[in-house]
Amino acid sequence: MSRLAQTEGLTDIQREILSTVRDFVDKEILPVATELEHRDEYPTAIVEGLKELGVFGLMIPEEYGGLGESLLTYALCVEEIARGWMSVSGIINTHFIVAYMLKQHGTEEQKEYFLPKMALGEIRGAFSMSEPGLGSDVSAITSKAVPDGDEYVLNGQKMWLTNGGSATLVAVLCRTGETREGVAPHKAMTTFLVEKEPGFGEVRPGLTIPGKIEKMGYKGVDTTELIMDGLRIPADRVLGGAPNRGFYQMMDGVEVGRVNVAARGCGVARRAFELGVAYAQQRHTFGKPIAQHQAIQFKLAEMGTKVEAAHAMMVNAARKKDSGARNDLEAGMAKYLASEYCKEVVEDAFRIHGGYGFSKEYEIERLYREAPMLLIGEGTAEIQKMIIGRRLLEEYRTQD
Repeated sequence: MSRLAQTEGLTDIQREILSTVRDFVDKEILPVATELEHRDEYPTAIVEGLKELGVFGLMIPEEYGGLGESLLTYALCVEEIARGWMSVSGIINTHFIVAYMLKQHGTEEQKEYFLPKMALGEIRGAFSMSEPGLGSDVSAITSKAVPDGDEYVLNGQKMWLTNGGSATLVAVLCRTGETREGVAPHKAMTTFLVEKEPGFGEVRPGLTIPGKIEKMGYKGVDTTELIMDGLRIPADRVLGGAPNRGFYQMMDGVEVGRVNVAARGCGVARRAFELGVAYAQQRHTFGKPIAQHQAIQFKLAEMGTKVEAAHAMMVNAARKKDSGARNDLEAGMAKYLASEYCKEVVEDAFRIHGGYGFSKEYEIERLYREAPMLLIGEGTAEIQKMIIGRRLLEEYRTQD
């Protein structure tokens, strides 16, 4: 058991769940992760194993077939999974966001239909908000949904769908009204629950998922575009049953997604620290292990402190959300700090490995390519700082 990243106050059930997931990571993920990543191969066997463990239903309420666990439990599991291979945690994350949005905002019919199948992993979720030209400016989306009798007709192009090919349910944000003077753009957006076949090409009439986007890291998991051309969706597949609430629903999902990304950063950083501290004791220079050189000890001290600090902030953000309180400040801080520290810890571990860190034979090479994705996923560092700054001004506003 690592001395770092321990969490106080867990229940026996939480500790048992974490122990089970940690064992699965050590036995089923770490031995194959680098090989699968180099082949950009979808981890089918790993996903099936996680289904059997119940991870896909971890936060889905018990009445819908899930385990009914907290965001904290889920985040700690994600941290362990990302320690093994970050791509696997990404496969779970988008599924989790869609399940969370259904639990929080869905109609009872939508919950009863989707959640039991999602708890078993029979229905797998993806989350679609971004578009090719808008970046972090969600209010500028151009995809449109026009009502037509008991249906909506959707047209537009979406970008950066994690699980875009393998998912069978996609939560898609579209514009459903024209922006009028005095009406904010985000009040004219709707989330649609789009069911589809897995795979690529035309996966249902009017909906095309092109092939995977080639990436420098974060391989194995499929990242795609989504193209809607006359896609017809029944009105009862509007999340929550009423239009123009989509922006708030998506932001609620992104808020918990930021805790997830923070947890991923914690997991990758912890693995990088493990690799760095182990290699530093194996590699000898000038007649002794490099771990005995003060320069390396300073690096290890900084790395360990960053791992510990990021984990503490992630746990705080998850517990805040679980309490029912607003946590956008804490989630933004946790995501920002964990992703930045992850990048720094991975780079330090890479430096400790010296020339061998540049070799694909060493695991740190994979982590070095994976860490940058956390700097942009679920909102860039700049977006997090905007959120943090605005919320701090709200909390510390002076009297005029």
